Amino acid sequence: MIVDSYRFLPRSFRPLFEGHGPFRGEEGPVWTPFSKRLAEARIALLSSAGFYVGGSQVAFDLDGERTRPEWGDPTWRAIPSNGPGLSVAHLHVNDEDLLADPEIALPRHMLSQLASEGLIGGAADSHVAVMGYQDRNLRDWRSTAAPEIASHLRSQGADGLVMAPA
Repeated sequence: MIVDSYRFLPRSFRPLFEGHGPFRGEEGPVWTPFSKRLAEARIALLSSAGFYVGGSQVAFDLDGERTRPEWGDPTWRAIPSNGPGLSVAHLHVNDEDLLADPEIALPRHMLSQLASEGLIGGAADSHVAVMGYQDRNLRDWRSTAAPEIASHLRSQGADGLVMAPA
């Protein structure tokens, strides 16, 4: 299988993600070797589309972002692998497209299909949703959200995480 990482992104994005070496303040690119074969690995998804489970989870803070446009809600939501309908709270993506087909930003059914075909060992019981737009310093992400998300994924037995950007 050939994966075109830029198929649904403008080609102008490519230089932002490739060939520039480490980001400022980092010694090298962030990388962790993947020790398991995919066919044995439990995989989780992370969507930056601002999904939440309507009726049982609090929406992301759009009022806070409207008040402070340079800020984005740094919290996260656990999204069941198969479950109730999703809602969206994000000021920078088209909610209508995401609600019409959530798979474009959180491919839960596709991940389950890969598991049923044996290409991955399985899908995590729940995935992660965030609001992708964040302030530049990422302070709340580094101190709170990232450690909480990592702990949640470990508790789910996830071996790997695939980001499905919005």
